[in-house]
Amino acid sequence: MNHSVRQNSVPRWTLWALAALLGLSLLLIGGGRITGVGTLHMSTSAPAESRDLFFEDRQDGAVVVYDADGGGVVDVLAPGTNGFVRGVMRGLARERMLHEIGSEVPFGLVRGTDNRLTLTDRATGRVIDLGAFGPTNTAAFARLLKDGEATP
Repeated sequence: MNHSVRQNSVPRWTLWALAALLGLSLLLIGGGRITGVGTLHMSTSAPAESRDLFFEDRQDGAVVVYDADGGGVVDVLAPGTNGFVRGVMRGLARERMLHEIGSEVPFGLVRGTDNRLTLTDRATGRVIDLGAFGPTNTAAFARLLKDGEATP
């Protein structure tokens, strides 16, 4: 009885090519980390305008934005509106919860001299370049820099 067993194997040259590709990838990644070539760095400019803010959820679903310095109400985000602001703040609040940090430390909203708008979580050190999300979403935060105070 003749039993022939045929093995399906990957050609040797394919394995060498995959190993070379993996090695080259690791080499380029390591080189980029060491030299900084090909990596993204967010440049910072001097602050032209800034405001420290607290965000508080209300029972009716609204979010109240307070000025950390004066304590006055900056804006009230009605339920079902301002999805971008709510989403960003939800993510930052979640990160604070993971690090077991409370809401005592305000968030810093800064417009630099280069007109770049950033939101900094002063408790975790996380900085979000709001310009990366487009002008409409940036404007949602930019209006919180204005000096006018809203009523709750």
